[in-house]
Amino acid sequence: MTLLEHFREFQTRLFRAVLAILAGAGVAWIFYDQIFAFIEAPFNGVVEQARAQGKQITLAVNGVTDAFSLQLEVVLVSGALISSPIWLYQLWRFLAPGLTGKERRWAYVFVFSATPLFLLGAFIAYKAMPALLKLFLGFTPENVANIINVTDYLSFTLQLMIFFGIGAIIPLIFVMMNFAGLLRGRTLLKQWRWLIIGVLTFAAVATPTADPFNMLLVATPFAVLVIVAILLMLLNDARRRRRGGDDFSDLSDDEASPEPVADVDPDELAPSPLELDDVAELRPSRLDDLT
Repeated sequence: MTLLEHFREFQTRLFRAVLAILAGAGVAWIFYDQIFAFIEAPFNGVVEQARAQGKQITLAVNGVTDAFSLQLEVVLVSGALISSPIWLYQLWRFLAPGLTGKERRWAYVFVFSATPLFLLGAFIAYKAMPALLKLFLGFTPENVANIINVTDYLSFTLQLMIFFGIGAIIPLIFVMMNFAGLLRGRTLLKQWRWLIIGVLTFAAVATPTADPFNMLLVATPFAVLVIVAILLMLLNDARRRRRGGDDFSDLSDDEASPEPVADVDPDELAPSPLELDDVAELRPSRLDDLT
């Protein structure tokens, strides 16, 4: 495929992906009220508690066109989510010709595994949002109205869900590196203390509350994903050893191979000189040349 043909292929795939997103946005436009009610639900639960304490917290739009911009942003993001199977397929068809058969199989596994894991992380973020909103909105002084721009609230929600979604995919990246031969399960298992610290730090950043129960509630699903990833890596390493693959998991990075090459005498590698009689036998006689 020439460069011009590759560029035309990119234009075709991009055009189809944009059409799919616009079609999904059209569906989201029809169900905009239901989608926005779903996004607003965590906020409403916290606001009711705050109003019971005498605090005024309200979502608001500040400009004439802000309501239209908000609806446009919501339906575009929703359209991208609804049409994700289509534009992911278009992206795959554009990248697939440049991949080998083995790389395609790994790509299939990654895509089909990453999608539910990302959605799981986004769902955890949605469930953790009330705790976060309660923490941040709790700093509002009494007799002070906290008027929050709805666009800022939407950006906060999307960033949090993307953050959790990427966190859920990280264990899958470890597994893919193991299947590619770049990371051993035992190597990751030896760093279990740092893994625990990393998971707890991630949970502390995601839910910065003083209640340790909420932090453990968020950390538990990610810890389970890391444990499952390590088990899969160890099973793959064992399968690789049974099939006769080299396994140097007991060696450090700067340790030599357990089977060094035997020393060989240089004289044995040198070619033996030919005797004169052998040379004479190899050289044809002049009489043979004439005949």
